[in-house]
Amino acid sequence: MLRYHKEPRLCPVRGIFHAPARLVSHNRRYASVRQAVAWCYRGGSISAEPRINDRIRVPEVRLVGPSGEQVGIVPLAKALELAQEYDLDLVEVAANARPPVCKLMDYGKFKYESAMKAREARKNQAHTVIKEMKLRPKIDPHDYDTKKGHVVRFLKQGDKVKITIMFRGREQSRPELGFRLLQRLAEDVQDLGFVESNPKQDGRNMIMVLGPHKKKTEAMAEAREAQAARKAERQGQPAQADESADEAAEA
Repeated sequence: MLRYHKEPRLCPVRGIFHAPARLVSHNRRYASVRQAVAWCYRGGSISAEPRINDRIRVPEVRLVGPSGEQVGIVPLAKALELAQEYDLDLVEVAANARPPVCKLMDYGKFKYESAMKAREARKNQAHTVIKEMKLRPKIDPHDYDTKKGHVVRFLKQGDKVKITIMFRGREQSRPELGFRLLQRLAEDVQDLGFVESNPKQDGRNMIMVLGPHKKKTEAMAEAREAQAARKAERQGQPAQADESADEAAEA
């Protein structure tokens, strides 16, 4: 416990305590040390990459060959020597094992293949999205066709659609108008979707949820195939034009 010769004194004018300069300097020094210790314990950003070659700091490792064969437990120096002979890297694949498991591999090629696999997995990953479409009970026929077109597009993409009927004023006393409109929309898109949540009243609104027959992954695959077909068709048109021009020149 630190003891100070001067105690904090009360200022007669402001009525607050003033600590002596020695106490303030000690407090500042203690705060800086505490911040430095906290930063050390925090460790900054921890790298998720495995240790390779000279970064491995253990006396011996359980070595796996380039083709997956088990070499056995060997000293670290021997493992590094084998890595140089094969012109490969010594990569720690199981750090928690005793002794750690290391494998001989081309680490640059391994990182590239892992990144490509992760990219492909993200490309094929499907996220379910709920789109929303708002209608009025007395909607114009042209507006209804436009809204229905959006719902059809969303269902083809494999997304769910939340249909909201908004009632205003005296329309709140006629909920059957909204119910009939929702039934009509569900029948118009029954080839692409189904009623996942039946119409229900929610305050001034009536809500219904439509779900797609196709899964999101199937819709994404079909969209990619259609895009590839359009691209191939665009690339084939100039070739056909050149052939027709040659035939005309020969004629």
